[in-house]
Amino acid sequence: MGKIRIGERAPSFSLKETSGKIFHFKKILGTQPVVLFFYPKDGTWICTAEACSFRDHYEDFLEAGAVVIGISADPPQSHKQFAHRHQLPFTLLSDPEGKVRDLYGIQSTWGLIPGRVTFVIDQEGTIRHIFDSPFSAHPHVQQALKILKAL
Repeated sequence: MGKIRIGERAPSFSLKETSGKIFHFKKILGTQPVVLFFYPKDGTWICTAEACSFRDHYEDFLEAGAVVIGISADPPQSHKQFAHRHQLPFTLLSDPEGKVRDLYGIQSTWGLIPGRVTFVIDQEGTIRHIFDSPFSAHPHVQQALKILKAL
């Protein structure tokens, strides 16, 4: 699948949540802004910093009317422990086969490390911003908030 571009409709998908239940993205797509961030792995240094930065600014995202969703290949149980350990208030989804990562056209860094990419999707379901920075955690949050405030 090719890379998703700004101005395109965000692809819909279904993945498991930390509870093991299936989360259907189509239920929220087109109803409110969404910040969808893909990260490599629960518990690693940069991924933890990124998730905690989203946590620390969670109220700002709520004020902007946005839903925050994180996706990695880790299984639901790992996400559950990660969310509990760091008090993450947002949804984490499991993409073990990388199907949604492929659907969004996210490339691996050096062919080894799953990409770290954040998408800002407006309330109509259109992608308004894509931020790709594999080795930086905090700019993902800063970029997403900046775009949300401009919507």
